Amino acid sequence: MKKTLMLFSSLVILATIAACSSDNEDDLTGTDDDPGNGEVTYTGNIRAIMTSSCVGCHSSPPTNGAPFSLTTFNDVQSRATGIIGAISKQAGEPRAMPPGGRLPQATIDLFQDWIDADTPQN
Repeated sequence: MKKTLMLFSSLVILATIAACSSDNEDDLTGTDDDPGNGEVTYTGNIRAIMTSSCVGCHSSPPTNGAPFSLTTFNDVQSRATGIIGAISKQAGEPRAMPPGGRLPQATIDLFQDWIDADTPQN
């Protein structure tokens, strides 16, 4: 009886874990980054991406060999096309950013949407 109960409990736990995982990056949508009106802005969306993924090296002053700062709206706006090129590369490609691994596709798409909207600040 105890073995049956433990086996059943283990199966339930494994089924729960399997149901909570996903291998599809499209499922990882950035709903927390959506300001609610569908408009992507630096203040509402992009600043948090830069802070969490880029400012570790692209601080002011830059560290770890980063050639420039990405701490302000003007820094990011002036380099937006270069940033999207770097974050769109596959990990391991020359100049792929961030060096720790590729960002989720939803984050890259959000950054591209910001560029397509002419990089609004607010």
